[in-house]
Amino acid sequence: MSTLFDNVKRQLFWIVARTCFTVYRWLPVFGTLRASVGIIRRSQTFLVIERNDGRGLSLPGGIAGWKEAEEETLRREVLEETGLSVSGEELRLRYRSTADVPCTISVFEAEASGELKNSWEGSPHWMTLAELAPRLLESQRPLLELLKTTSAERPAG
Repeated sequence: MSTLFDNVKRQLFWIVARTCFTVYRWLPVFGTLRASVGIIRRSQTFLVIERNDGRGLSLPGGIAGWKEAEEETLRREVLEETGLSVSGEELRLRYRSTADVPCTISVFEAEASGELKNSWEGSPHWMTLAELAPRLLESQRPLLELLKTTSAERPAG
């Protein structure tokens, strides 16, 4: 029974996400949105979400709520998408993207703990940079250099 429910949730997310992106691209009524994403590492792998909307992989994170601080957005989104609790985050980069919707994206390097779990948005996985790079969302592709730098700064040990 839970498999049927999970399939319905995945299909519903596909419909909602695709519809929202399309409509907002054409009619950005709230202007440039704000988002936060997290670079969460384990040895030489990074935590990514296999998105249920069929658009590929993304770092955990998402759109900020009204007046929500970027650190709060990061903590809420990582918990919702992965089941992990963020502890200690450091802002590494902020950039603007129009690849999906007009958005300013704050990128944090973060530590996280807990047990991974799926959400209606997708399934979390640990992947190497080589595995994730070809499938990373277009809006997050500017982060590939930062991910390479992050790997070099903190080698496995």
